[in-house]
Amino acid sequence: MRSRKNGGAVAAATQLQAAADRHAATAHQPWGETLSRRRIGFVLAAVLLGMLLSALDQTVVGTAMPRIISELNGLQHYAWVATAYLLASAASMPIWGKLSDAYGRKRFFIAGMVIFIIGSALCGQSRNMTELIAFRGFQGLGAGAMMPIVQAIIGDIFPPAQRAKWAGVMMSVFGVATIIGPLLGGWITDTVGWRWAFYVNMPVGVIALAFAIVALPGHVSVRRHTIDYVGASLLVLAAVPLLLGFSWAGTTYAWGSFEVVGAFVFSAVMWIVFFLREMRAAEPILNPRLFENSIFAVSALASTLQSAAMFGAIMFLPLFVQGVLGKSATNSGIVLMPMMLSAIVTSIAGGQLLARTGRYKALVTAGFAAVAVGAYLLSRMGVSTSQGTLALNMVVMGLGLGIAMSAFTVIVQNQYPTHRLGEVTAGLQFFRSIGSTVGLAVFGTILSTRFTAELAKAMHVSSVPKALSNPQVLVSPDKRQLIHDSFVKQLIDKIMHGKPSGLPNTTALYAQAQKQAESAFVAFMDSVRHALDAAIIDIFRLAVIVGILGFISVLFLKEVPLRRTHALVETEAEAEPEPQSAAEGVEG
Repeated sequence: MRSRKNGGAVAAATQLQAAADRHAATAHQPWGETLSRRRIGFVLAAVLLGMLLSALDQTVVGTAMPRIISELNGLQHYAWVATAYLLASAASMPIWGKLSDAYGRKRFFIAGMVIFIIGSALCGQSRNMTELIAFRGFQGLGAGAMMPIVQAIIGDIFPPAQRAKWAGVMMSVFGVATIIGPLLGGWITDTVGWRWAFYVNMPVGVIALAFAIVALPGHVSVRRHTIDYVGASLLVLAAVPLLLGFSWAGTTYAWGSFEVVGAFVFSAVMWIVFFLREMRAAEPILNPRLFENSIFAVSALASTLQSAAMFGAIMFLPLFVQGVLGKSATNSGIVLMPMMLSAIVTSIAGGQLLARTGRYKALVTAGFAAVAVGAYLLSRMGVSTSQGTLALNMVVMGLGLGIAMSAFTVIVQNQYPTHRLGEVTAGLQFFRSIGSTVGLAVFGTILSTRFTAELAKAMHVSSVPKALSNPQVLVSPDKRQLIHDSFVKQLIDKIMHGKPSGLPNTTALYAQAQKQAESAFVAFMDSVRHALDAAIIDIFRLAVIVGILGFISVLFLKEVPLRRTHALVETEAEAEPEPQSAAEGVEG
C-alpha cells in the first residue's frame, strides 16, 4: 500500500513539473526578444562585473592570507577562512538557482551582490580569526548567488547557439582574475594593508550593483510557487558535511579519523533523505530527475573531473616552480600565466566555434584529450626541467581546460526550458565545487604522504619532524631562512661540542664548522627538492588518470545540436496556449 502511495506521489510530482514546463514555455518572454540592443549591452556589463567581482576576490584574498594570519595570529585557523567561503557558496548555489527560476533573476542577483559587498566590508573590519571566518562564510552566501545566476541571465538573453560565445567570454574572466588577482593582492597588501583586499570589492561591487539595478529587467509571476524549505535544509545538511569532510581529510584530521568518517556517514544519510524528499516535492530545490537526462548526467560527471584536474594544476604548479625548480617567481599569477592565457584563448575560440556549428561533442572530447596529454607532460618534469618546457606543458594543459570550462554550461542549458536555467546551471556549478574540493583533498593527501616518506628516506630517519613535514612552509623565503638559521646553529653547536675554548685555532675551527653546516643545509634542501618533485609528480600522474576518465565520460555524451531559438522543441509552438496574466512576464 505504501509503495502505491509513494508511486502516486512521484507521478503527481512529475505531472506538476510537466505542467509547470508547459505553462512557462507559453508565458515566459526571453529577454533577448524583449530588450533593446543597448539594454542588453548594459545587462552584459552588469553580469561581467559581477563575475569579475567574485573571481577576483578569491585570488586577491589568497595572496593576502599570510599577512592576515600574521596580524590576527591565526595560523591554526588558516584553512577555515577558505573553507567557510566554499561551504557557504557551494551549499547555497542550488537554492539561489531555484529561487531565481521561481521569482526572477534580478532580485536574487542583486541580493547576492549586496550580501557579498556587506560581507567584504565586515571581513575588512575583522578583529580576530573567528570574526573573519564567520564574515567570510557570510560573503560566500552572496557568491553562491552570483555565479549560477550570471550564467542563467546569459541564457535568458541568448538562445544556446549564441549563448556559447558569451559563455566563453565569461569563463575567460576567471582566467584573467587568476593572473591579475595575485598581483593586485600583493600590491594592496604591501601598500595599503590587507584589509583593503576586502575593501577593494566595495567600489567594484557598487558599480556592478548600479548596472544590475538599472539594466536587469524585473520579473513578476502570478503563478503560485511552492518553496521546498525542507528540501533546502536537507541539501545544506547533506552538502556541508560532505565538503567539510573532504576539507578536513589529510590535513586537519586523518582520512580514517572519527571526524572525517562521521562527516561522510552523516552526509550520506542526509543525501538519501534529501533524494527521497525531492522525488516527492512539487518544486524540488535540486531535482534528482535531472540525472534522467543523460546529457546532464555526463556533463555533471565531466565537469566534476575537470574541476579536480584544473584546481590540482592551479594549486601545485606554483609549488613545483618555486620548490623544485627553485625559481624566484613566487606569485602564482605569474607562474600560471602560460596555462591561463591559453585557457582564455581556447575558451573564447571554443565558444565562437560552438556558436557557429552548434556541435560540441568533438570539441569537449578534444579538450579532455588535451587535459590528459598536458597532465602527462607535467608528470614527466623534474628538477632539471627548463622554463621553456614547463611553459609548453602548461600551454597544452590550458588549451584543454579552456575548451571544457565554457562548453558544459551551454550543453546542459540546451536541454531545458528557459524557466529552469537557474536550477540546472546551479546544479552544474554545485558539482564543479564538489570536484574542486575532492580534488584538492586527494591531491593534498598525496603531496603530504609522499613528501614526508621521501624526505624521511633521504634523511635516514623513521619519521620527519612535524616542523619539516609541510613543503609549502619549507619553500617560503621567511620560513626557509628561519629553518636555515636553526639548522646551521644546531650543527655548529654539535661540531664544536667538546672543543676547548680559548685555543688559538678556535676561530678557524668555528669557520670550518660553519662551512660544514652550510654544506649540510644545502644537501638537506636538495633532498627537499627531490622529495617534493616525487610528490608533485604523483599528483600530476593522478591528474592524467582524471583526464582519461573525463575523456572516457564525454565519449558517452549525446550530441543534440545547440538550438538557435529559445523554444525547447518545435511542438511548443503548436501547444495550446494558457491564459497569461498581464502581471506575468518582464517588467521594463
